[in-house]
Amino acid sequence: MAVDGEHGPLVRLFRLLALLCLLPVAAGAQSPCRLALLLALDVSSSVDAAEYALQRDGTAAALTSPDVMRAILEGGGGAVALGAYEWSGRNQSSVILDWTVLRSEADIEAAATQLRRSQRSFTRFPTALGFALGFGATMMARAPQCERRTIDVSGDGITNDGFGPELAYRHFPFDGVTVNGLAVLGADRDVLDHYEYFVQHGPGAFVETSDGYQGFQNAMERKLFREIEERIVGGLPLEQEPG
Repeated sequence: MAVDGEHGPLVRLFRLLALLCLLPVAAGAQSPCRLALLLALDVSSSVDAAEYALQRDGTAAALTSPDVMRAILEGGGGAVALGAYEWSGRNQSSVILDWTVLRSEADIEAAATQLRRSQRSFTRFPTALGFALGFGATMMARAPQCERRTIDVSGDGITNDGFGPELAYRHFPFDGVTVNGLAVLGADRDVLDHYEYFVQHGPGAFVETSDGYQGFQNAMERKLFREIEERIVGGLPLEQEPG
């Protein structure tokens, strides 16, 4: 399949680089897995040090909140596999939590601790959402086998570097992958529209919002709970109204 326009060489090169960066094979699940969930966190130049801390620590706190922990451990149907990476410019995506299967409270606490201890990977690069999504698709391709696959992208700005999300969806393996967005409001007036029209993708996709980074923890908690507790109801028969 031909790659579109002027960004064709970029897409091909990035696809190869992302694959090389992610060659180690993830640990397989020892029990059925209902969800592979990959968190993608924005570390572009629009995110300052205080906002980064709110995002990183808010993600860890949301993961260990009572509702989210209960959804992971008592949701039924198997374990949840979790991974996370930071993203910004074209070649600035970095894994901060490789695939980890969550089967117990201790597993969740350990994953949250690793997120809290992570050091910011990049600080001075633009917003390359197409590259970030391509990296996520490549990482998702080596996730444990799970019933559902979801990439959870957080950010406070629109694509301003490299190819856009639409090319990532066209040229990377997104079959069966849902991409949800967490749009952080305040830095860019167009961020919500960008996430709603270009970033969210696949079956059941949605966009959550946070009022700046101060609200990030609560927004991430709502988002994680909704993603983990998702129920497929489209196949249920509708009851006929009497008469």
